[in-house]
Amino acid sequence: MFSKKFIYTLLVLFSVSLASCKKDSENTTPTGTGNISFEFDNVVGSSQLVLDSTMNTFTNSSGEKFSVTQFNYYISNIKLKKSDGTIYTVPQDSSYFLIMESNEESQMPEIHGVPAGDYKEITFTIGVDSLRSTMDISKRTGVLDPAYIAGHGMYWSWNQGYIFLKAEGMSPAAPEMMGHEFYYHIGGFGGYSSQTINNIRTITLPLPGEGATVRSNINPEVHILADVLKVFDGPKPLKIADNSMVMWSDVSLDISNNYKNMFTVHHVHNEP
Repeated sequence: MFSKKFIYTLLVLFSVSLASCKKDSENTTPTGTGNISFEFDNVVGSSQLVLDSTMNTFTNSSGEKFSVTQFNYYISNIKLKKSDGTIYTVPQDSSYFLIMESNEESQMPEIHGVPAGDYKEITFTIGVDSLRSTMDISKRTGVLDPAYIAGHGMYWSWNQGYIFLKAEGMSPAAPEMMGHEFYYHIGGFGGYSSQTINNIRTITLPLPGEGATVRSNINPEVHILADVLKVFDGPKPLKIADNSMVMWSDVSLDISNNYKNMFTVHHVHNEP
């Protein structure tokens, strides 16, 4: 039979071994990279956004009926914050996306090569920053290529600038002489050689639950809601009857201050 001293020694060694394993586990930092994808789900309040021209599909905060015929916006300069406070900045060349309600594929951007980690927060810009807006045309490719976006009307050739958000539709509140149409083309990065309108807006959103767990075998999907009603509802509510067509004016500042609040993270999928 084993002596009490021998058994005690075994118990001590076993306890030390468990403590050591636990400590090693707690200090393990995930390595490698993974991908993270986003789903930008455009909604109108509690309803799904549907493009049509009926004029009476939705109701804004001023009680005006409206429908949406086009809804596009730029997302750029994405940053991801880990639970330990460190920040991963997505390489800028891979950080510009044009989200279009008319193109389902555009609503599912994906970022590759994200360092493994537990991410709790995302920051991004609505629009195209001044540096990229003024770069040589050879540096503006993909969704920033004026030749590509000409067909989507997201670039002012007369002003050599990007339209950050485009919302078009129809409403009985819009002037009859304009066919009851309304449009909001919001852009302006602050000017190159002199100060102009600046509608670049940057927002930070918490990632709910356990956040986004990026691993080499786990590629999270972040589901983000974009609420069109926030274009009308905010610090300065927008009435279609008063401003049915807004482009290069001070009212555009009110609209961008409204729509910077239109994004919320609904949930995160972390399944492999």
